[in-house]
Amino acid sequence: MLHNPMKNLFFNSLRSKQTLVSIVSLLLFLAVISFVLFEGTKKTVALTVDGKQQEILTHANTVGELLKDHKIVVANEDFLHPSVNTSIENNLSIEWEQARQIKISVDGEIQTLTTTEDLVSEILAKANVAVTEHDAITPAADAEVGPDNNIAIEKAFEITLLDGGEEKKVRSTSTTVADFLKQQNIQLSEFDRVEQKMDESIVPNSIIQVVRVEKVTDVVEEATNFAVETKKEDSLLKGKEKVVQQGVNGTVSRTYEVVKENGKEISRNMMSEKIIKEPTKKVVAVGTKVMTASVSRGTNSAAAPSGGKEFYVTATAYTAYCNGCSGVTATGMNLKTNPNLKVIAVDPSVIPLGSKVWVEGYGHAVAGDTGGAIKGNKIDLFMASKSQAYDFGRKKVRVKVLN
Repeated sequence: MLHNPMKNLFFNSLRSKQTLVSIVSLLLFLAVISFVLFEGTKKTVALTVDGKQQEILTHANTVGELLKDHKIVVANEDFLHPSVNTSIENNLSIEWEQARQIKISVDGEIQTLTTTEDLVSEILAKANVAVTEHDAITPAADAEVGPDNNIAIEKAFEITLLDGGEEKKVRSTSTTVADFLKQQNIQLSEFDRVEQKMDESIVPNSIIQVVRVEKVTDVVEEATNFAVETKKEDSLLKGKEKVVQQGVNGTVSRTYEVVKENGKEISRNMMSEKIIKEPTKKVVAVGTKVMTASVSRGTNSAAAPSGGKEFYVTATAYTAYCNGCSGVTATGMNLKTNPNLKVIAVDPSVIPLGSKVWVEGYGHAVAGDTGGAIKGNKIDLFMASKSQAYDFGRKKVRVKVLN
């Protein structure tokens, strides 16, 4: 009797377990079917985040819901395509790039910009930072911003360059004279010089002066002056000169070292010379003969002699005792010790010194003196006293040059 109840209990328990397994199996089947059906209703979306693409399945209705499900917060500066309100469709492509903060330094002054741009030129344009071709930009304008997210700009300033005397305005970011010359590709020769020190700092409106120095050899033929030799000649009247031998310049070849700065000669040093032709000296005979006048005041012929060259002159008179007078004529006659001599002062170009003359109203005389005021057809008659000279006054007289 006891055996049957145990057997019934066993079979009842076994049937309960089978029922539970069946229920669990059914529930599991239903869950799988539900999951498959749920997953089957998801849409496939290609999501690109900061350049990395992934394919996802989603029940999100809009792009915004999808990004929120993936904990992506979109800022105003971020790049998103399509927009957050776009409805999700199967095989939709979504691209999101998070903006980054770029630090821009312009001559030490810093500003920041949040952007998704990568090229330096595009970032500067967006930040309204104007640059020129002369400005120094790091990284380069056509490059991408580096991982440090920094852009440094040195603004070029104007510098005056005087190169070989030619002036031009140059924009540069150089910090020293040496750096500037290198940047401008200024080549210096052996003798060229820069007026500023090479390590001197450059500031706006600096003036850099490059002096172009040239050393050349110049060979020229030049004339050498002839010497003048004088010798006494007692056959010539004192005061007269006669060229015995004409002087001729010589020729010498001289070699010079010429230094030019900016094309202008600043020094010329003779290095050597060679005589090509010796000069010929000029020889001049100087008269020493002292004229003596044999005609005295006692001889006062009124009648004109025959022969000779005749013409009219304006005559005045003078004495040996005028102010500043030495009493000695240009031909060496002493009128103070020989007051009776008949001598006239003449213009030697009209009446040659030493000529014997006849003067109307004065008689025979010698052209033995000159005077500062006696020019052209003028003569001055020597008188023994001032009263005689005053009495004579000024007259137009006939003159004959006898020899």
